[in-house]
Amino acid sequence: MELVNFDLLLRIIAAITLGFFIGLERELTNKYAGLRTHILVSLGACIFTIISIYGFPTFAPGDNVIIDQATGVRDTARIAAQIVTGIGFIGAGTVLRNGPMIIGLTTAATLWISAAIGMTCGVGMYDIAIIATILSVAVLTVIRVFERKFIPSSNKRNRRFKLIVYCDEKDTLKIQEYLSDTVDNTENFASKRLLENPEKTKISTVFELSNRKVMNDIYKKLTELTTAESVNMQELND
Repeated sequence: MELVNFDLLLRIIAAITLGFFIGLERELTNKYAGLRTHILVSLGACIFTIISIYGFPTFAPGDNVIIDQATGVRDTARIAAQIVTGIGFIGAGTVLRNGPMIIGLTTAATLWISAAIGMTCGVGMYDIAIIATILSVAVLTVIRVFERKFIPSSNKRNRRFKLIVYCDEKDTLKIQEYLSDTVDNTENFASKRLLENPEKTKISTVFELSNRKVMNDIYKKLTELTTAESVNMQELND
């Protein structure tokens, strides 16, 4: 009796490996769904596909055709087909609305393609799975560079950032004045004293910038302008 089915093991390893490459790009660009999420999505899709094909065999007497005991017909794709529906719930969790902006659509699409690649590995179509992974990573990286260099509307598009600063209470007004003079479209500016230390304040706001260089300049200025203990800026665009 064969203890390990090396063919199925290879399919699982392929799903993990290819899911890793897509997740790595999301992880390096600091997206909500990163390395582990994409690996698990690809792995889960692969396992469900394998179960769908091999998990519930029913053989007709004296025949090698797999059938359903009740209807006489067995659809080996019925479990795998639910992956397409199920991955929608995970993808929906990465799509967020922030004011007029919708973020997370690209990450939701990468989860979708990771599931497709996992299913492809599950049926042993390694060539298609590898090509799909290469094309997906190329779209995420090369096309991004192309957009920034050759599409004017992409270069001019503002990016949304969320700023969180932990600082002394006396620096709150100074930070607010600096931001109002430096950036446009400031939203949801809020300052809240910390319960554990009333002399410290948490400041949070969302604003738009045209490029990352300005973001770096603002970050440096805030660290110089105040006695901030922590300055965190996160890009909210997809």
